[in-house]
Amino acid sequence: MKYRSRTEIASRILESATGGVTKTKIMYKAFLSYAQLKEYLTVLEENGLLAYDKGEQTYKTTQKGLHFLNITNSLQGMMEGIPTTQGLKK
Repeated sequence: MKYRSRTEIASRILESATGGVTKTKIMYKAFLSYAQLKEYLTVLEENGLLAYDKGEQTYKTTQKGLHFLNITNSLQGMMEGIPTTQGLKK
């Protein structure tokens, strides 16, 4: 199984919450345990990337979160042609 960076996990959460979803849907879409989900939701909310709607009990990606997604997707696209150390043999 491939190790995912914190940035990859945060991006997956923000992508999942673009239209406004519950914790459970984010957890399944981002392939996270409940403990991991709670940790990431806190960090993303504190940094203004994710907003919680108490009335509907849903999370939604903010404008700042969408900007973060655009930047990370651009960087990911640039990195696709670069070989990783996993594919190299000593």
